[in-house]
Amino acid sequence: MKAVFALEHSAGAARAGTVTTARGSFATPCFMPVGTRGAVRHLDASDLEALGVEVMLANTYHLMLRPGAAAVAGLGGIHRFTDWSGHVLTDSGGYQIYSLKPRVSDEGARFRSVYDGSHCRLTPEEAVSQQALIGADITMVLDVCPSAVAETQVLREAVSRTALWARRGRDAFLAHPQAPQQQCQFGIVQGGTDTALRRESAELTVGVGFDGYAVGGLSVGEERVEMLAALEASTAFLPVDSPRYFMGLGDPLGIVESVARGVDMFDCVLPARLGRHGTVLTDEGRYNLAAARHAGSDEPLDASFPDSPAGRWSRGYLRHLLSVREPTAARLLTLHNLAWLLRFMEQVRAAVRAGESSFAQLRASVAETWG
Repeated sequence: MKAVFALEHSAGAARAGTVTTARGSFATPCFMPVGTRGAVRHLDASDLEALGVEVMLANTYHLMLRPGAAAVAGLGGIHRFTDWSGHVLTDSGGYQIYSLKPRVSDEGARFRSVYDGSHCRLTPEEAVSQQALIGADITMVLDVCPSAVAETQVLREAVSRTALWARRGRDAFLAHPQAPQQQCQFGIVQGGTDTALRRESAELTVGVGFDGYAVGGLSVGEERVEMLAALEASTAFLPVDSPRYFMGLGDPLGIVESVARGVDMFDCVLPARLGRHGTVLTDEGRYNLAAARHAGSDEPLDASFPDSPAGRWSRGYLRHLLSVREPTAARLLTLHNLAWLLRFMEQVRAAVRAGESSFAQLRASVAETWG
C-alpha cells in the first residue's frame, strides 16, 4: 500500500495536504508523539485520542526486545496491543545505531540489549520482518545515523551503507507476504551537514523507490543554519508527490522553518520529556515551572491557551506536585505540552492554507518568540 500525498494548499515550498495509507488519512504538516515502547510516557491511547493525535511513533529496537515483536503480533499487532486505532509509524532502529554505538558492518548492526545485556542483531531484512510482526502502518528502512560532528569519511561510509541497506530493505519489504499490502515503507536520507553528501544520499534513496522519504541524522547537535542547509539539499531531490518526514525534530522554530522547506511530518520526544521535567511550552516561549517565583502563583500554565488539558490548575498547584515528585505533575505537564504543540501545528496548517503572506507572518512571529 503506497503512501499517497495529496497537496491541498501551498505557501512557497510549504505544503498542507493529506497522507493516505491502508489505515486511512491524516493531515499534514503534522507532529507525531513518540511512544517508544508502545506508549507515550505517562499517557495512554485515550489520552492521545482526546488530544486529537493522528499518528504515534513506536520503536522497533525496543519492542523487538521487550516484549518481542512476535509477542506483539500474538496480541493482535501494535494497534490492538495498545488499543490505538490511529496510525503507527515505527522507527527501524537506526537511531539506536547512533545512540548505542553497536558493532556495524555491511551485514547489519550487532547490539547488546539495554535490558539484559544479551546480544541481538538487526539487519535491513530483520528490520522489515520485525516491523511486519509489530504491524505498524508506516515502517522505516534501516539506516546508519552518524554523529553531527563525524568526519567526512565516516559520513561517506554512512551514506554508502545506508544506500546498500535501502536496496536490501526495499527488496525484503516487497518480497514479504503481508507487508506491501498492509504497510508502507519510507527510505531515509543521510549525509550529516555535508550538502554534497546529502544530495548524493537523496538521489540514491529516491532511486530505490520508496513510499515516502525521511531526512535523518539532523537535529543532533549541529547549528541550525547547517541543519537547514542540509535539509534543503535533501528535499530538493525528494518527489513532490510523496510524504516528507524530518526525523527527531520538535522545537517550534525548527518545525516552522522545515515546513517552509517542504517537510510534512515531524516527531520528537522533546515536548513530553520537557513536561516530565517541569518545562512548559507556551505562546510566549517556554519556562521552568520549578522556579521559585511560581510557588504562590494562581496563574494558569498558559493564559493564552485556556483549553489546555492542564488549564484548570494553577501554576502553584502544579509546581507543588512537581516539587514533591507526584507523578500526576509529569502526566499533566506532558498533556499540556503535547496539546500545545498539536495546537501549534494546527496554526501552521492554517497559515499555509491562507497563503504566503499569512505563513510569512507566522514564520516571523515564531522566530521572534523561539529564535
